Amino acid sequence: MAEDDGRAAFWEVYGRLDRSAAAVWRPRFYEARHLGAIRLERHRLGRADAVRESYGAMAGCSPS
Repeated sequence: MAEDDGRAAFWEVYGRLDRSAAAVWRPRFYEARHLGAIRLERHRLGRADAVRESYGAMAGCSPS
């Protein structure tokens, strides 16, 4: 069985991905939450340079 056949069978059983606004927003929210936790840990460790870097990563989580 070719790899493409396996993928097609998976999506046939799993169903189509939800492309609603909420479904698109949800992983961005969780990524931002994760980055916030990382930012707090960097602050706790006194890594001001790494805290500054986190702002760019956080901006990447905003809706387009």
